[in-house]
Amino acid sequence: MSTDWSVPSPAVRELFRRGAEIALDPRADWVTELHDAALSGPGMRPVADDPVLADGARRANLANLLHWAATNVQRPGERVPVQLGPEVLDGARDLVRRGLDHRGLDAYRTAQAVAWRRWMAICFQLTADTAELRELLDVSARSITTFIDDTVAAVSARMAAERAELTRGAHAERRATVSLLLEGAPLTRARAEAQLGYELTGPHTAVIVWRTAGEAGPDQLEAAAEATMRASGAARRLTVVAGAAALWVWLPVGRAPDVAAVTAGLAGSPDVRVAVGRPGADVDGFRRSHLDAATTQQMLARLTSPQQVARYADVQLVALLTSDPVRVEEFLTDTLGGLAAADADTRDTVLAYVRELGNASRTAARLFTHRNTVLRRLARADTLLPRPLAEDAVAVAAALEVLRWRGART
Repeated sequence: MSTDWSVPSPAVRELFRRGAEIALDPRADWVTELHDAALSGPGMRPVADDPVLADGARRANLANLLHWAATNVQRPGERVPVQLGPEVLDGARDLVRRGLDHRGLDAYRTAQAVAWRRWMAICFQLTADTAELRELLDVSARSITTFIDDTVAAVSARMAAERAELTRGAHAERRATVSLLLEGAPLTRARAEAQLGYELTGPHTAVIVWRTAGEAGPDQLEAAAEATMRASGAARRLTVVAGAAALWVWLPVGRAPDVAAVTAGLAGSPDVRVAVGRPGADVDGFRRSHLDAATTQQMLARLTSPQQVARYADVQLVALLTSDPVRVEEFLTDTLGGLAAADADTRDTVLAYVRELGNASRTAARLFTHRNTVLRRLARADTLLPRPLAEDAVAVAAALEVLRWRGART
C-alpha cells in the first residue's frame, strides 16, 4: 500500500469527521438502497435469489460502510485500511463455493455508486463554502475509490486462495458433482454415484439447512441436518457444504420428515432454518426435490418468516402467491381488508373454518373452543372483510396462509 497520501486542510478534516459521524449512523432507507443496488442487475440474480448469499452480501456491504465511516471519524481524510472481518470473508467464501465469486465482486462497485451519491448529499449539507466543498469532494472521491479498490484487491486475493483450496479433496469433488446434477449436465449415474458415495436410484428428499443473520455455527447446522435425518427415519444422508452458513442435504427416503420432530431437534438454535423439498425418485427426483427446498428457503427469507421449519408441500401456494412482493400486498389488502389487522384468534378461526369446509362444530373442536365462540368470531370477520366470507372463502384462506407464514411487519 502506497504511503503517498496527502491529508486535507484542518477545516476540511473537521467537515470530513462530521460527515463520517452522519454516515456512521445511516438511515434505514440509505442502507436499503445500498443493498438493493449491490444485488441488482442480471449478473447478480443467482446471488440475490439465494437468501444465504444475499444476506452475506448485505452484511459485507454494511460492514464496509461502517468501517469506512468509523475510520474517518477517528482519522478524517486519511487512507482507510482494508478490514476483512468475518462478514466480508464469510460472504467471499460462500461465493467461491458456489462458483459466483466474480459476480460477488461486482456488488462492491454498484454499492460504491450509491454510497458516493449519498455521501455527496451529506457534503453539501456541511458547508456552503465553494473552496471547502471542492476540497472535501476531491478528498472524498479519492478516499472512497481507493478504499473500494483496496478491498476488492484484498477480497480477490482471499478468493483465489479459497478457490485453490476448493480444487483439492473430496469435498470439492462432491460439490462439483452435485452442481452438475442440478444443472442437468450429461453426467452418468454410475460416475456421479461413485463421486458422491450416494445412490441416485430410488427415493430422495432434499433439505436445505442454513442460518439467518445470527451466530449459529457449523456445529449447529450439522446438528440440524442430523435431527432432520432422524425425523425422516433415514439411516444416512448426503451432505454438501454449500457455504459457511448453509448445508445441502439429501435423504434416501420417500417421505418428508415431520415438522414438529425437526423443530424439536432445533431447540437451542433459534437462528437455524430448515427447508424440505417434496420426495422424488432417481436423478430427476434428486434435482427436483432440491429445487423445491430452494423455493421454500427463498419464501421463508422473502417473508422474514419466524418459522424454523417448512416443507414445500405445505407452502407451495404461499410461495407462488408471494413471488411478487408488491402484488402480494395488493392481494392481502384487497382480500382481507380489516381482517389483516385483526387479532390472531379471529384470523385463525376463519382459516380453520375454511379448512373444515364451513362446519362450525368441527372448527370448534379443532380449535378447542365453543361453537358459539366460533360463530362470534366469524361474524366479526364478516364485518372486517371487503366481501362476505361465503363469497370469497378460497381467496381469504390463501391470504391468511400468507399472513401465517410471514414475519411481523413494522
